[in-house]
Amino acid sequence: MKGKSILKNSTLLLVLGLIFGIIFGFIMKAVPSHFYIDDIVMNGIMRFLGTGFINLIKMTVIPLVFVSLICGISSFGDTKKLGIIGLKTILLFLFSTIGAIIISIICASIFKPGIGLNFDFSSTSTYTPPEVKNIVDIFLDIIPINPVKSMSKGNLLQVLVFAVFFGISIGTLGEKAKQLINIFEVINDCMMKIVSMIMSIAPIGVFALISITVYSTGLDSLIGILKMILVVALALIIHTILIYGGMLKIGSKLSLVKFFKKYSRVAGVTFSTASSNAALPASMEMMRDIGVEHSVYQFVLPIGATVNMAGTAIVQGVTAVFISQAYGIELSFQSMVTIVISAVLASIGTAGVPGVGMIMMAMVLESAGLPVQGIALVIGVDRILDMMRTTVNVLGDCVCCAVVAKSEKMIELEKYNEV
Repeated sequence: MKGKSILKNSTLLLVLGLIFGIIFGFIMKAVPSHFYIDDIVMNGIMRFLGTGFINLIKMTVIPLVFVSLICGISSFGDTKKLGIIGLKTILLFLFSTIGAIIISIICASIFKPGIGLNFDFSSTSTYTPPEVKNIVDIFLDIIPINPVKSMSKGNLLQVLVFAVFFGISIGTLGEKAKQLINIFEVINDCMMKIVSMIMSIAPIGVFALISITVYSTGLDSLIGILKMILVVALALIIHTILIYGGMLKIGSKLSLVKFFKKYSRVAGVTFSTASSNAALPASMEMMRDIGVEHSVYQFVLPIGATVNMAGTAIVQGVTAVFISQAYGIELSFQSMVTIVISAVLASIGTAGVPGVGMIMMAMVLESAGLPVQGIALVIGVDRILDMMRTTVNVLGDCVCCAVVAKSEKMIELEKYNEV
């Protein structure tokens, strides 16, 4: 694609959309309800703009993941090289996720966000915990019985698995499949064009989504668990600096300032949508702009959006310790190890859409012997947590993609240095 990227042109507008959305949300909350703010403005205009923007992005996710993965995998040709890149990708994802959950448990254990909080636990008795799947079922759910049905239901993990097998098979056919590869590449270009069109209205969508969140949540509901939110934020910042900053500096020797400056344009989308899948088009555009070869980011980023959930693991770790402290349950070393293992597995099985993290949180709590009903204590601010963890989740995808590309010499350093 020629010309400046849509994200680059709309960076300032995205930031302004976030700021004015927050201000607008507080203003609307202060207006008396008899002015029909709920029906006309927030549940009407703002909901249409915000949800409409999300739906437009969701419209592109499944075809974009399917087509881009096929293009990325088939373009490698050499399955040995694909295997090396795939192995590096998975190892980086595992390393960052394990590091994330350990950091979260350490932070929660030091600052003890649940100690001394007087919650009314009677409300948890009316809360119905989500269904918890065991480890075997989680991995069985990865295998698509009907790929077409998986696409229609939006099961990204199953679509990803099918696309990987499809892409490998095309790559091994050689010249026989060249015409099919060309067709997929044209479809991929069309999808990216659609994405650019949708992202041109991103500031409006961001404004509406943030204003709705602020209007519905406000500050009152945050006071009771403000300490937990601050601990989550601290753990996310430490993880970003220590793990992701270290990976970039040691693993790729790329400029951290330039990378994070470029990522700030993606962060506006991740923070407002709270969806790794919704941010996938933006992260792909970022990788293209910094010079990463398309075959790498078309392979790494869709996988990362599905299985790399370090930010989610941090929220799960802090929340588990928070709930144990709020209930007065002392965690043993074995329980903490269980939380680490189950949080890593749960983060792999967490879909990249808002709200699903709470379902996987139930699995973590149950595996550690903690009351699943404790989710009721934090479910009110799940949207706030979602926005923070998604920003770190997608950052991890981009960092791992850049590190893998640099290690395989599949990034244009001259283009990166122009950022």
